[in-house]
Amino acid sequence: MTSLTDVAKRAEVSIATVSRVINNSDKVVPETRRIVEKAMEELGYHPNRVARRLRQRGGKRHLLGLIIPDIQNPFFAELSRGVEDVAYANQFAVMLCNSDENLKKEKFYLDVLRSESVDGIILPPIHERDPVVYKLIEDGIPVVTVDRSLSQCTTDKVEVDNRRGAHEAVEHLIKLGHRRIGLIAGRLNVSTSRDRKQGFLDALAAHKLSASEAYVRGGDFKQASGRAMADQLLDLPEPPTAIFVLNNLMTVGALEAIHRRKLRIPADIAVIGFDDLPWAEALDPPLTVVRQPAYEVGQAAADLLLKRLQEPKRAATHLLLLPKLIIRNSC
Repeated sequence: MTSLTDVAKRAEVSIATVSRVINNSDKVVPETRRIVEKAMEELGYHPNRVARRLRQRGGKRHLLGLIIPDIQNPFFAELSRGVEDVAYANQFAVMLCNSDENLKKEKFYLDVLRSESVDGIILPPIHERDPVVYKLIEDGIPVVTVDRSLSQCTTDKVEVDNRRGAHEAVEHLIKLGHRRIGLIAGRLNVSTSRDRKQGFLDALAAHKLSASEAYVRGGDFKQASGRAMADQLLDLPEPPTAIFVLNNLMTVGALEAIHRRKLRIPADIAVIGFDDLPWAEALDPPLTVVRQPAYEVGQAAADLLLKRLQEPKRAATHLLLLPKLIIRNSC
């Protein structure tokens, strides 16, 4: 196995110089850096990241942690790509973990990220009083929350204006003549779901329409719950003429329930989903959605975390990005 000493001999420099090149020290002149990098390439030498972190004993490790609640959700896939692109552009690597909306699993991965000495962590809290995230912040680890908020903590965060997005979607349905509008919400201990439900209620109130609890169902952000909640709404004596679903996977489940009953969209039932899907335009009919700037959310979160590493004492930043109603043919 090629060692640091082998690289130093090939490049005819000291071991300390090779170490400085590996750690991107500005004390190495460009020509020497080029010679050392060429020697590393010729010998197939790859620095050991663990040993490198141990040698550093302080300063940045150039490693970020990212925990997402559902790796199958296209929204979080886009968000992750935004984080990774910014990290890579700044010579940081990203460790990606999937919590499955499970506190025990989230804690497990946070422990892993701690043991890897990541510089900071980006994540959507599983709920607004997420104890493991509070502990993380108390221990002084830089954290940026995305998509969701903590209720009693000030930290850098990037969110989308969920209330506004939901209001615009329901407003659109009302203008089309719908008065019985069903809602499939997510877990209400998550800020995104609660804000979207409030936007739904705001739009009804603005048009002096009553918000009947009979038309509100609570899912868990998963596809199966969207299917089950849509079935409940469609089984009502007076079913809704339109359904607004508060995330993309539950929307897919709701569409399954509708198609299984051979109902026509939008003639028998109109549908709007919160979150776009890569294949939404390929559906028959193409799906109307509230599109979130998921990639930009990830970019902004990574930018904030890198700024936090540069300025640990700066005031917390709260970024609120705007969603956009994309009108297609499902309503």
